[in-house]
Parts: sequence; C-alpha cells; structure tokens
Amino acid sequence: MNNLELPDRSVGNFSVTAISDGYLSASLDLLSNIEPMDALRLQHDAGVSDPSSIHINCYLVRSAGRTILIDAGAGGFKQWGGKLKANLALAGVQPTEIDTILLTHAHPDHVGGLLDASGEAAFPGAELVVHQNELSFWQDDTHLSRASERARSNFLLARQVFNTYRERIRTFAEGEVVPGISAMALPGHTPGHSGFHMESEGCSALIWGDIVHFPQIQIARPDVSIAFDQDPHLSATTRSRLLDIASSDRLLVAGMHLGELGFAYIKRMGERYEISYET
Repeated sequence: MNNLELPDRSVGNFSVTAISDGYLSASLDLLSNIEPMDALRLQHDAGVSDPSSIHINCYLVRSAGRTILIDAGAGGFKQWGGKLKANLALAGVQPTEIDTILLTHAHPDHVGGLLDASGEAAFPGAELVVHQNELSFWQDDTHLSRASERARSNFLLARQVFNTYRERIRTFAEGEVVPGISAMALPGHTPGHSGFHMESEGCSALIWGDIVHFPQIQIARPDVSIAFDQDPHLSATTRSRLLDIASSDRLLVAGMHLGELGFAYIKRMGERYEISYET
C-alpha cells in the first residue's frame, strides 16, 4: 500500500489504486439459486459484520502521463457511496486531472459519480469510454418503456450521464481501449458489461466489474446470481469461466464489489473457489 493506506498495486508500468466510493445496501433476498439463510451463513462464516453491505470500488490507473479512472461510483445516488472525490484527493488526484474514464457498465453505482451535485460533469476534461452495446441499451426507448419503476430511474440517470458527456464519448466493441488495457466481454450482467485487462512488462491484472456483488458468497457459489443481472444464467456461466481462468493463471483481479482491500487472487480448492485478498 502507499503511505495513505489506499490499496495500490504496480502492474508493470501501471500504478493501480483502489478508490472507495463507500457502500450500498442490498438484501440477500435478491440472490437467486441459494436460500437466504445459506447466504447469511456464508457471510457470517467469512466474518462479514454487515451481511447486506456492498462496498463500491473505483480504480485509478496511472501510467505514461495518463490518469485513468475505471468507473465512478454512485456519487450519492439513492444515498449510496459519494466518497470518490474525497478519496481521489487522498491519492493526490483532482477531478480535472482525469483524462479518461473507462466504464465497465452503466448501472447507477458505477456512473452516479460522473455527475456533480448540480448535474454537471464531475470530470470535465475526461473522455468517457463505454461499450457500444451499453450505450445503445440505455438510450433505447423500447427498453425504457418496459422498465420497472426501480429500473426506470437507472435509465434516466444513465441517459443524463451520456447526455452530459456526449461530446466526449468513445465507444468500443472489443480490443485495446487505451495502450496496454484491453476490454474483455463479460456478458450477463448488462448488455455491454466489460472487464479491463491490463498488461505491462510481463505483468497483468483484470478489473472485472460486477462479476460478484457478494464475493464471499458468489466465489464459493458461482451459480448464485443477483437480481441486478439482466441474464442470471449467463452471468453465472461467465462467473464460473472467469474464476477458472483467474485461478489457473494466478491472475490478479480487482472488482467494484470485492471489498475495501480491492485486489485479490482466486484459488481453486477441489471443486470450490476461494478468494485470497492481497494486503
């Protein structure tokens, strides 16, 4: 860790720092393919003090004069998070210094922090880089018309963000998005849900977005999905595939809901997976 105690890793020439935006709360009843009491037991066995609490991470990536932010937290939307700006300052970075924002997807706990309290761009000099399927989904009136009341507010926030940054949006389908960082399709959670794989000087890491929301549950039980997943079955398939890759390759992983430590390795123990946090 650096001297400010922010979780920090070097990946070749990349410096990667986990920046907390705070927490949101979600009932374990939102999980599928597991009984709530079994989910609660997994949380308790792992020493989780508040079983319904979900931590929100963003990732600051610095290399070769670039200052990149991966996701921007909830920004206080629905009283979720809102600590990104203060924690960026602890890392010595002001919002005007961010030149690129990579989005894993456009759920509110990832894009809310892109707007300030007055609805203006919180990162006025940043290019917003997002998967083309993600952008088209949230801007599709047909999908909006079918949305529940809860989901409707998510659509409206995503549209406000995309409209605010419209002059500085760049879309991708696959491949390298900035030098040394490539997008990885991770389907199931949203139409354009993506991870970002960075590689430099023989080192690599994967920021995997929302592969898990409750890591102590969904890594032990990758078949467990959450109501936020657009396609729960596909999400589970993607999660299992990625856990296999991460454990086999001993790949450093980072995720928006991995917890405050921000970085981990996945270990395969027989037929099960375990998360091993790196401190």
